Amino acid sequence: MRILGLDYGTKTTGVAVSDPLGWTAQGVEIIRRQEEEHHKATLNRIAEICKQYKVEKIVLGLPKNMNNTIGERGEKTLLFKEKLEAKLKLPVVTWDERLSTVAAESVLLEADVSRKKRKNVIDKLAATIILQNYLDANSGKGSL
Repeated sequence: MRILGLDYGTKTTGVAVSDPLGWTAQGVEIIRRQEEEHHKATLNRIAEICKQYKVEKIVLGLPKNMNNTIGERGEKTLLFKEKLEAKLKLPVVTWDERLSTVAAESVLLEADVSRKKRKNVIDKLAATIILQNYLDANSGKGSL
């Protein structure tokens, strides 16, 4: 079963997908939009990716505050989750994404990737980290 991982941001959505066995996550792309509230093209592209990879579940990174509360960004992510579920008719689970972008930035800095190149891949890498964390936490449970 393939699972899609999403890092939903203000103007971009990072996309990753699992291998067919649900062991590893690979970055796919970054979907960009001009306005935060304009989701139609983003949802349509996610639908295409889901069809292409035969996705059966979506893991959506949920930004939480460090004290485990959900702030404005988290609320917007939950609204996006509702739109995803309505459009795709697939189960969408949220996954705590605290520090995933920080981890992605750290990986890219360690790899000596230039600032310009980091900006072009950070959201895709963050989506990959979110999905890989989900896969790792659920491996062996038979409930991916």
